[in-house]
Amino acid sequence: MRILISGGSVAGPALAYWLHRHGHQVTVVERAPAPRGGGAAIDFRGSALDVLERMGLLAEMRRHETTMTSMTMVDETGGTIAVLPASAISGELEVLKSDVTSVLYEATRDTAEYLFDDTVTALDQDATEVRVRFEKAAPRTFDLVVGADGLHSKVRALAFGPESRYVRNLGIYGALFTTGNILDLRDAGLMHNPPGRSALAFTAAGNSELRVGLSFAADDLVYDRRDRAQQERLVAEHYAGVGWEVPRLLAAMREAEEFFFDSSGQVVMDTWTNGRVTLLGDAAYCAAPTSGRGTSQALIGAYVLAGELAEAPDHVTGLAAYEHRMRDYVERNQRHGRAAARWFFGAPDEPLPDEADDTVALKDYAG
Repeated sequence: MRILISGGSVAGPALAYWLHRHGHQVTVVERAPAPRGGGAAIDFRGSALDVLERMGLLAEMRRHETTMTSMTMVDETGGTIAVLPASAISGELEVLKSDVTSVLYEATRDTAEYLFDDTVTALDQDATEVRVRFEKAAPRTFDLVVGADGLHSKVRALAFGPESRYVRNLGIYGALFTTGNILDLRDAGLMHNPPGRSALAFTAAGNSELRVGLSFAADDLVYDRRDRAQQERLVAEHYAGVGWEVPRLLAAMREAEEFFFDSSGQVVMDTWTNGRVTLLGDAAYCAAPTSGRGTSQALIGAYVLAGELAEAPDHVTGLAAYEHRMRDYVERNQRHGRAAARWFFGAPDEPLPDEADDTVALKDYAG
């Protein structure tokens, strides 16, 4: 089949890899002008490691594993509250998001067509095909379209309706940016958690950089997702008067080339498929960053989606089987994400929620 994937971060390229293995013709459209850089460190857990092994990419990912040794929790004066080993704050394998994206792109760039600096603007489907319009490229037709374009999925909006129907805000907002190693850390991180807020900084790029996360609890905020200056003001307002190194980090935020701000939410849908359009990863079932399962869900979902399409007699049967096999795993992760959000910013005296089950029974699909 001719299959279009919207989104070139993790879920999209992973699906492109498996679809090609099963003999499909794949196009990936990505809003960014090139594979995305920046981002935090992300975790691989449980069955996601099995998927990487089956892709032949586990060893390559391990070559990019972060060298974090510990995370120190500090008070407003910088005094140590607790030192957490790396094993307590990450999964079985931790890699910077930019490295994950790069590895997946390199594994698929010769077998999938990539359309960078473009996006889907319209979908028109019937029983036989989907006619797609792009912002820049000429219109084309596909047998299937997959939205792997994140929490604010454009494909989901076009095929299923407004975001407000599906995105559940957990009351947490956060900024993520890259700056120089102004705290002079070495293979380590620092965290300061005043009430309702969390300031995190950890080393990257051979200790030459810091990846900084500033997260805070708030009721629904109204802001322009394209207005960085407004987002910076929101962060500064919520960290006004906070001690430790936060004033320096706020100053660095304003100078950072890479900056990202968003709410922490979940995507809850009764179905991930509408005709010849389906959703994958955060676009379909985001469990929120507090779950620690976004990357694993993306990899496992891509493997299952491609495999079920390969085994089924038609796309209707294959897409239904994909949803059936993924649903319970996704719902467990979303329950964990909600519980962890309450623990981080709502009820810190309660025990940390139990870990979700990271294993999924993976079939051995042909191809």
